[in-house]
Amino acid sequence: MAFITKLDRYLLKKFLGTFFFAIMILIVISCVIDYSEKIDDFVSHKAPAMAIINYYKNFIPHITALLFPLFIFIATIFFTSQLAYKSEIIAILASGVSFQRFLRPYLIGGGILCFISLIANNWIIPNANKQRLAFEDKYIHGAIVTSDRNVHLRLSKDLYVYMQSYDYVNNTGFHFTAETIDGTQIREKIFADHVNYDSVKKIWHLHGVEIRTNDGIKEKLTLVTDLDKVYPSFTPKDLNNNEAIKEALTTPEMLTYIKQQTLRGSENLNPFYVEKDRRSAQPFAGIILTIIGACIASRKIRGGSGLHLALGILISALYVMFLQLSTTFSSKAGLNPLLSVWIPNIIFGIVAAYLYRKQVT
Repeated sequence: MAFITKLDRYLLKKFLGTFFFAIMILIVISCVIDYSEKIDDFVSHKAPAMAIINYYKNFIPHITALLFPLFIFIATIFFTSQLAYKSEIIAILASGVSFQRFLRPYLIGGGILCFISLIANNWIIPNANKQRLAFEDKYIHGAIVTSDRNVHLRLSKDLYVYMQSYDYVNNTGFHFTAETIDGTQIREKIFADHVNYDSVKKIWHLHGVEIRTNDGIKEKLTLVTDLDKVYPSFTPKDLNNNEAIKEALTTPEMLTYIKQQTLRGSENLNPFYVEKDRRSAQPFAGIILTIIGACIASRKIRGGSGLHLALGILISALYVMFLQLSTTFSSKAGLNPLLSVWIPNIIFGIVAAYLYRKQVT
């Protein structure tokens, strides 16, 4: 007996067709709304037409990923309720097909979409977000003028730097300090009144420099007008703590970034851990919501598709609320990031198991 039967192909076609149709509607509506909100910025910043087209090419994966599992759920609710309304599900079950067997094409379809979402979340969407965020910085938000103030960074196990602020327009940093620490002893401390970064040679030009070196009880002070220093993998961009960059990092890049920021002593990396774990948890939410949708909408009720859709929207809103609450607790209250993104899946997984059990008993 073939694994994919005529019934499977029929339900899969309905499932995937409804899902992609719903996604297309979402994309069109989202692009129109976004364009109407940003058209003044496009005109005032004289954004080229091709740049705008490229922006929306990268905007589409971003907006699709945000609501991917919810549209799987709504598509499941919609087409299943239509089958129930036309008594097709009653006919399928009456022919001897069990509810477990009836769910198989749903799980196949959900698994296909889950796999697509996993690949997209970890590689495709972050690469699209790089170009989207670059466009927004240039034509909507405007370039960053100054860095965060009073930034402390650990560049290696024994090297620490401090900078009061950095002016990106004039390419100048103020009140720079670099400390080389051996255990509990400061071996060298470099002060500079102001600094400039050479992005071509990848070196820092220090001006108005004081160098203090310690060798046991001996201390030496050296004053120089200018000094060139190389600090590997330290650039002015590192002085700006912008959480939005997490959307533009592929998962391997994010792991490298988290490792680097942990070394530098960054205090709150929870948003990055949440984003990393969310990319894996979100696709599996689609499978869970598919089971819930199939169990809810497979019963023919008096309210018909309208009641099923209303119930689907309510459950979708609850899912988003649980996800927002749990990720907020992770960012603000220290909840484990992995647990925070899986809490909604655990809760709705229990709901899915309960509804499934009601159907088969």
